[in-house]
Amino acid sequence: MSTAIDVVLVDDHAVVREGYRRLLERTGDIQVVAEGASGEEAYRLFCAHDHAVVVMDINLPGMSGIEATRRMIARQPNAKVLVFSMHEDALFGSRALQAGALGYVTKASAPEVLVEAVREVSQSRIYLSRDMAQELALQTMPGQQVPLNTLSPREFEVFRQLAEGRSIAEIAQVLSLSQKTVANYQSLIKQKLEADTSAQMVWIALKRGLVSNPTE
Repeated sequence: MSTAIDVVLVDDHAVVREGYRRLLERTGDIQVVAEGASGEEAYRLFCAHDHAVVVMDINLPGMSGIEATRRMIARQPNAKVLVFSMHEDALFGSRALQAGALGYVTKASAPEVLVEAVREVSQSRIYLSRDMAQELALQTMPGQQVPLNTLSPREFEVFRQLAEGRSIAEIAQVLSLSQKTVANYQSLIKQKLEADTSAQMVWIALKRGLVSNPTE
């Protein structure tokens, strides 16, 4: 008798989690052992179920899914993280993989794709949904350089939080950094993105889908 694949499911919408739980558990070989709604919860649940596959969104309250992935990998290099996100831009796929995720599936994918991805990642194999694989391939073509790709993983996380309107003090608390360090990151980010003001940084984030337009 084969052992079921344990999954920690992280999404900030309870209704969405319920749908994914039903999808995964109807397979018979996958069981959701815990659920979370934030990056902080994702990390805590990962520590409690370190053998499980973590299926996690990117956009989460507080710490992002990418930052949570980075921390999981720092704790356990062979952690099995699968990002499941609405973002289809290669920027998010490359960032997730750089953080240590083994897989990236967009929410536009067919239901069976998520199931296949969980099974592959559970075996420590890399899995990308077809649309993300194509986007990542296009990103490597000449003339496709993206300024945001010049940001380090920590700079990218600080940038995302700044673009969402969080203060330096709030970011320092979420990322366990000093306020001076966050301020230094802010200056470096502005230099790399050639953004003179915070408003310009928000505009860059909006264009790349990192944050939602409040008017929508």
